Amino acid sequence: MDGLLKDTLSTDDEDAAARIRTAAAARHPVRVPPALAALIDPADPSDPIARQVVPAAAELQDGPGDRPDPTGDAAHTPLPGLVHRHADRVLLMPATICPVYCRFCFRRGRLGPGHPPPDRAELDAALAYIAAHPEIRETILTGGDPLMLAPRRLADLIARLDAIPHVDGIRVHSRVPIADPDRLTPALLDALTVRESALWLSLHTNHPRELSPPALAGIDALLARGIPLVSQTVLLKGVNDDADVLAALFRALVKARVKPYYLHHLDPAPGTGHFRVGLAEGQALMAALRRRLSGLALPAYVLDIPGGHGKVPVGPAHVAGSEAEGWTITDPDGVPHPYPAA
Repeated sequence: MDGLLKDTLSTDDEDAAARIRTAAAARHPVRVPPALAALIDPADPSDPIARQVVPAAAELQDGPGDRPDPTGDAAHTPLPGLVHRHADRVLLMPATICPVYCRFCFRRGRLGPGHPPPDRAELDAALAYIAAHPEIRETILTGGDPLMLAPRRLADLIARLDAIPHVDGIRVHSRVPIADPDRLTPALLDALTVRESALWLSLHTNHPRELSPPALAGIDALLARGIPLVSQTVLLKGVNDDADVLAALFRALVKARVKPYYLHHLDPAPGTGHFRVGLAEGQALMAALRRRLSGLALPAYVLDIPGGHGKVPVGPAHVAGSEAEGWTITDPDGVPHPYPAA
């Protein structure tokens, strides 16, 4: 790791890698599993995999718009480990560790070995809360990475959620199939079994090189269990802020039978400014992708409004006008066309 860090920093200082890694790890843990480390080209100072996982000096610098809780989880947390922002769904965070600690994480400073997950009593209380609120139709397991739980603990949690009559869906957010596919053992796959609810897995992947043969084998193993998969990707400067890279990623996901679901505009977490892409640039990328990809391969470009005000689509607008004056529809090539009012 120190060798990779030194190369990434492009420094001749033998101690710089260790110093910056120590300082960065004090803010957000460092962990790069072998499956991801194997994808890094140590000779490339701009390697897109390394940029996501290897600490850099830039992450020690905070910007004026940075927020320690950019998505406003705290304001919508009725109980430890539970976020209830939207009426019909909740986030349940049973784990606070990850297979890899992404340097752009919006929950940085709240994850890792120094941040204990909900204990048994707290998890019981969270499940009781879900059971007592019939408007909750979906529970999203996130964190931390829920697939870092021991199989028996994960199986128990999913079985208890599956037994709540009004919970129609359980969604698991995970980077494990990409970062540490060897964790997808038969026991862990068994833990994802449901009888009543629909269980979906949302796969976090940001670059086409991450879809390595072991990762694709892990995806196949999940699909073989009848688990539908969608993906979420974060738009990151120096990683995937390029239409060719994103198109390659989304096409590869569709080929692997994973539906690209969200392209996230980066949340303003402390020390992540060097990853940020402007909103106008993100919209231009989406316009380019719409010209070359089918709807099946095109995710929604979304932004979480800072402060906990919800997620909204921020892709390029194709409609302008009103029913009174008529409409103008802009096609994927940017050409406007009149469209009659109803």
